[in-house]
Amino acid sequence: MKKSESVVDFYKRQPGHLTDGMTLNNAGLGHINIFSRENCSVVTPYSRRDFYKVSLIIGTGKLFYADRWIQIDRPALLFSNPVVPYSWEAESEAQSGWYCLFTEDFVQHSERINSLLESPLFKLGSNPVFFPDDTQVNEIASIFGKMQVEIASEYVHKYDILRSYLHLLIHEAMKASPAEEFGSYANGAARVSSLFIELLERQFPIDSPTISLNLKSPVDYAKALSVHVNHLNRSVKEVTGKTTTEHIAARVVKEAKALLQHTDWNVSEIAYSLGFEYPSYFSIFFKKQTGMPPNRLRNAVV
Repeated sequence: MKKSESVVDFYKRQPGHLTDGMTLNNAGLGHINIFSRENCSVVTPYSRRDFYKVSLIIGTGKLFYADRWIQIDRPALLFSNPVVPYSWEAESEAQSGWYCLFTEDFVQHSERINSLLESPLFKLGSNPVFFPDDTQVNEIASIFGKMQVEIASEYVHKYDILRSYLHLLIHEAMKASPAEEFGSYANGAARVSSLFIELLERQFPIDSPTISLNLKSPVDYAKALSVHVNHLNRSVKEVTGKTTTEHIAARVVKEAKALLQHTDWNVSEIAYSLGFEYPSYFSIFFKKQTGMPPNRLRNAVV
């Protein structure tokens, strides 16, 4: 995975959502926007986002995490953060509700909600799904509706009001019942291993010497999947017979060979793009894996 989905990526994936006159820095610092779910995607890709999101989901479907999933069979309030990747698959044709996306910069002015990662709703390892009762659903929908009206207004302090509405949504969730029945995969190791291989492949090819790998070690991949590194290592070894480190090394070598053979980048540029701090570290690694230094492979290409 080259990077998590950014706010810019979101608007590219959802053309038309960035309305006239709105910028990606629409609050003076940070970004917020509110949308109806009536035209939401049936399936969203499994990935991390670099923004926060609060969704009122009305419609059935499943939320998938790295090592568990949950059935959404009644109105639900979902809190997602930049740390935990997930995907959504709708089941019912009718999908409605609201969602609000915002960056941490947007709320840093508010002492009440500026430490989002410390909130019990957004904190790593916490339960991100809540099931409000009918009265709460109506109240939450009303708050989202007011947010959408406010963001379209010309009031100079509208973003302060939006922060207050966001604070109300957090309190409504804390009054609701958290989801408790998460499902586990029949073969959790196979799923984690598959997600690891997918993230590994999505980092390549590297098409510019100014780009460097974001995920370099098993710990990096475990964080991206929001699983413990020991769980990742056991799963990959169980399913593939190879260690996580072996998979990473093999893919880096494959990319290094391609760059040496098909680009005019020097060895230092290739080393940095593959995440090595120093070119000498890359040369040692490459020779250990292939039996020859990088320049010998390059010079052998006719």
